Amino acid sequence: MNHRSKWLNHHTPRLTAGTTSLVLALILPFSGAWAEYKLSAGDTLEISAAGIPELRQRIQINVDGEISLPLLGRMRVAGLPLSEVNAKVQALLPAKELRRRTDDGREYPIILSPQEINVVVGEYQPIYLNGDVSKPGEQPYRPGMIVRQAVALAGGYDVARFRMNNPYMEQADLRSEYQTLWAEYAKEQAHVARLRAELNAKPEPGQQGQLNAPIPKALATEIQNVETEQLRLRLDDLEKERAYLERGVKQEDTRIAVLSEQQRKEREGTQIDTEDLRRLQDLYQKGNLPVMRVLDAKRAILLSSTRELQTAVQVAQVERERAAISRKLQQIDDQRRMDVLRELQEANVKLAGIRSRLEATGEKLVYTGLVRSQLVRGKGSRPELIVYRKNDKGRDRLVVVEDAELQPGDVVEIALQADLSPRTPTE
Repeated sequence: MNHRSKWLNHHTPRLTAGTTSLVLALILPFSGAWAEYKLSAGDTLEISAAGIPELRQRIQINVDGEISLPLLGRMRVAGLPLSEVNAKVQALLPAKELRRRTDDGREYPIILSPQEINVVVGEYQPIYLNGDVSKPGEQPYRPGMIVRQAVALAGGYDVARFRMNNPYMEQADLRSEYQTLWAEYAKEQAHVARLRAELNAKPEPGQQGQLNAPIPKALATEIQNVETEQLRLRLDDLEKERAYLERGVKQEDTRIAVLSEQQRKEREGTQIDTEDLRRLQDLYQKGNLPVMRVLDAKRAILLSSTRELQTAVQVAQVERERAAISRKLQQIDDQRRMDVLRELQEANVKLAGIRSRLEATGEKLVYTGLVRSQLVRGKGSRPELIVYRKNDKGRDRLVVVEDAELQPGDVVEIALQADLSPRTPTE
């Protein structure tokens, strides 16, 4: 036995249940494009020896592209094809004797040659799917895997990339919402037309009241009738309020006229009493009249003056009330106009909001209908498939089809595209 053989025997551990001895070789050969597959960081190698289960071991290629073997040390394998790694391992690992322990503790020698070592890829670095699949992310790789199989592992295409629930139920809900929004839109249109007619003191909306909405004729007629009736009631209410205030002004005018007449008569009475007092004072000074008659005349003047003053106060109060009613009568049209303008502005804003919601719901409905029609036709949607694959300088960007074969470490971008091709009557 030469010096190298003695060294190997001395440094080779005895094979027990917890002992492993290792060598590296390479992937089982593949056909076609796989003949040139090169190992890469992330691949896991599985090493075994025929008849010696204790030697089975799994080693992952580290980020530096190396593996570490007890008998051979660190070895760089990333970037090497199968044949080259296999030749390298066989050149470094000569035939040698290993000792194996039996259950009763006895040992016996085993001669292990490199050709008896079997190295396979136990697990390839995973592939990654991103985009319109149900479960994007990492997926295990199997030799010969194609894009279609990888998509199946990821749960299939996410037809709901259109991000919806059942497209049939979704379309029914959207159609109901769409019709409801059109009804609201028609109602608000009629509301705006009624406010404009009221603003111009017209008894009917006229042409402005024509509804521009795809709703049933019966519903449109009902909406128009309701708004026309509201217009009539509001104009009637305005006229009634105006008539009430005008009656109030007339009543105050009547009261003022009565009080003014009463005030005139009381003023005349006061003047008569004043003249009578002067006459009685002259008689009293001549000694022809007792003083009591003069005092009575003075009391009469005081009483008539008081009544005249009270009537003047009533006249002033009634005139103030009349002025307040007249001012309210003058303001009623302006106030009603301001209220109608404010309501019209709010109605226009609401109408714009409904129009915006209608557009959004309409787009959703069209989109959902497209998805549904594609499902019915059995086509789904056309996927755009792009594979990013490592090379010596970085990554290649490959546009592929569903039957394209993948390699370990591939990153697959999946984007569903709506099928906008013209439909035929048979589809």
